[in-house]
Amino acid sequence: MLGAMDGLLLIDKPAGMTSHDVVDRVRRIANTRRVGHAGTLDPFATGLLILGINKGTKTLTGLVGKDKTYEAVARLGETSTTDDPEGVITTGVEGVHPNQSAIESALNTFRGSYEQTAPAFSAKKVGGKKLYELARKGKMEGVELPKKIVTISELEVTDYHWPDLSFRVSCGSGTYIRALARDIGNALGCGAYLTALRRTRIGTYEIANAVTLETLDAEGIDPYTIAND
Repeated sequence: MLGAMDGLLLIDKPAGMTSHDVVDRVRRIANTRRVGHAGTLDPFATGLLILGINKGTKTLTGLVGKDKTYEAVARLGETSTTDDPEGVITTGVEGVHPNQSAIESALNTFRGSYEQTAPAFSAKKVGGKKLYELARKGKMEGVELPKKIVTISELEVTDYHWPDLSFRVSCGSGTYIRALARDIGNALGCGAYLTALRRTRIGTYEIANAVTLETLDAEGIDPYTIAND
């Protein structure tokens, strides 16, 4: 019986859906309200989203804090108010086209640990209010954006053709990849924002073992649930 299943479900989230949209879809397919997720992905992002079903929801909190791996693309020479494609895009410093050597030097400053400033459009709270709520209302004057030491265990270029810089990053929990893209642009002196993001790993769970929502619609959930850790 679908409603009696317990465990984790690895989803390959498509672009254009919120993480909560995915949860709602799986609730309908599994015929249960007890579905949650570990580690939100922004609507434009794709990749691994771990869902807990019924008793599987109890393990989600521990998964949120696991290290993660992403494949990302940063657009150099432009900036965004949200540090991603959903914001207002502005041309950065003209005439600055960093070469491979400059990019490698910039990336090296972020390997290991660095102090990262949260994006203005994020769910971080200041004075009990979420930053994105303040930003949407134009009430950011005087607001100090939260900073946090984040850990970057891997940061490698996978492709570079101006203005697009593709890279792979493995990082600790709480790292904003769009903030990393912004910071890389600042380090290069040309500005940057994140145009694409795909999560490929959470802890020991890999995107290769995830299933699409289309497959679940056609075949049901039962064959794809895995036991809790």
